[in-house]
Amino acid sequence: MDRKNLNSRLLLFLLSLACLTSCQNDEKDDVPWVYLFNEKDLNGWEQKGGAANYEVKDGMIVGSTVHDTPNSFLTTKRVYNNFILELDFKVGSSMNSGIQIRSNSLPKYQNGRVHGYQVEIDPSNRAWSGGIYDEGRRGWLYSLEKDSEAQNAFKQNEWNHYRIEAIGDTIKTWVNEVPAAYLIDDKTLEGFIALQVHAIGEDEEADKQIMWKNIKILTDSLSKYSMEISLKPKITKNQLTTDESNNGWKMLWDGETTDGWHGARLDEFPENGWLIEEGNLIVLASGGEESAAGGDIVTDSLYGDFELKVDFKITKGANSGIKYYVDTDINKGPGSSIGLEYQILDDDNHPDARLGNHEGSRTVASLYDLIQADPDKPIHPIGEWNTAHIISKDNHVEHWLNGVKVLEYERGSEKFRKLVSESKYDKWPKFGELEKGRILLQDHGNRVAFRNIKIKPL
Repeated sequence: MDRKNLNSRLLLFLLSLACLTSCQNDEKDDVPWVYLFNEKDLNGWEQKGGAANYEVKDGMIVGSTVHDTPNSFLTTKRVYNNFILELDFKVGSSMNSGIQIRSNSLPKYQNGRVHGYQVEIDPSNRAWSGGIYDEGRRGWLYSLEKDSEAQNAFKQNEWNHYRIEAIGDTIKTWVNEVPAAYLIDDKTLEGFIALQVHAIGEDEEADKQIMWKNIKILTDSLSKYSMEISLKPKITKNQLTTDESNNGWKMLWDGETTDGWHGARLDEFPENGWLIEEGNLIVLASGGEESAAGGDIVTDSLYGDFELKVDFKITKGANSGIKYYVDTDINKGPGSSIGLEYQILDDDNHPDARLGNHEGSRTVASLYDLIQADPDKPIHPIGEWNTAHIISKDNHVEHWLNGVKVLEYERGSEKFRKLVSESKYDKWPKFGELEKGRILLQDHGNRVAFRNIKIKPL
C-alpha cells in the first residue's frame, strides 16, 4: 500500500473516531430531562408540614427558616416511583436540610406527617451530605462517618450538585459527582419529591436560607442513563439500621439460618413446613389447619418488656399470627401454643374476620379474640409487605400496623381480665399475665412470609 492511500485511510479512521466520540457526547448531553421548576412560580408544588417561607427569587426557589414550626416541605404534587433526579442547591453552614424522595403524607400516619427517604443536606462538621435518612420513620439508613471522600465532596457556601437515582429497591446518590450512598431497601417504592426547610430552636437565628435551582427529573429509559457507582451497597433487609443499632435493637432472626428458633413442641427447628428463601422465613401452605404441618416456631429466649417489629406478607385467604408471652408448656393438646396474639389475617377473604368473641377481634392487627384493631387501620394489599410493631412495657401493650397505633390495653387490668373471662382463654389461669415468655410465629396451614424480625428488650 502506498503512502498516499495509507494517509487517506488514516485520515478517514480519525474522522470516524471523532464522529463517534461526538455522537456519543451528543447522546449523553441530549438526555430527555423534565424540569420540575419553571423558574417563575411554584406551579406543580405545594407545602406540607411546617410554615417555613418558600418563594421564587431570581430563578431560584428560596426557603427560609421561621420559629415555632416543625420541619417544612415543599412537595411535588405528582408522585414518582422510578427516576433519576438532579438539582443544584446552596445553603449556609448553620442550616440543615434535605431532599425528600418517595415520601408521603397520609392522614392515618401521625396526622399527615411527611415521612420517607431523605437525601441529607448537612453543612455541619459531621458532613453527611448525600447520606440517606428515613424521615419520620427509621432514622439513619446510610450515614457517611466512614467515607471521607464523600464527606469532603460538599462545598461550604457554594453551589452543590446532587444526582439521585431511585430505581426499584436501589437508591444511589452523588454529591458534586462524588459517590455518596448506595442503599438497597424496599420500604417505599413511590411518593413525592420535596425540598426541606428544617425546624429551628428558639435560640437559633430565623430567616436562614437555602436555595435550589436546575431541578430536573428523568423517568424514561432509566437503564440507558443510570450510572455505575463504586460503593458497596448497604442492604437493610434482615439488618439493623444505624439508629436501631445505637438504640438497643437486636435481630431476632438472621435471615439465613434457624438459629435462635425451635418448634413450639420440638427441641429443634421443624424439618418440614417452613422454608427459608431469599431472606424470607416462610410458613408453607398445608390446607389451613392449625399447627398441622411444621407447627409453630418460638424463640429460644424468653422476653419480658420489649418492642418487637416483624414484616409479614400474606397470601389470599391466609391466617397466621405473632404471639407473645408464650409458655409452650401450658397447652400440650391439639392446636397452637397459648399466648397473646397479634392477628395476621386476610380480612377480606378469611371467615375468621367475621368471627371472634367480640366483633372484629380476629381481624388483622387485633389482639386475637379479645380486642379489635382500629377498623381504619392502614393495611397493604395481598402480596405486599406490612410491618407489625408490638410494644409491651409495665403491662401496657400497644399494637401498631405500618406505623400507626391500632389498639392498646393493660395486661392484668380489671378490663383485660373481664375480656379473658368471656373468651375461650378463660380456662387458662392468669392468661396473658406471664412476666416473661417466648415470641411465636404461627403455622395455621396458610403460606405467610416473615422478615426483618427485630426486638428491643426494654
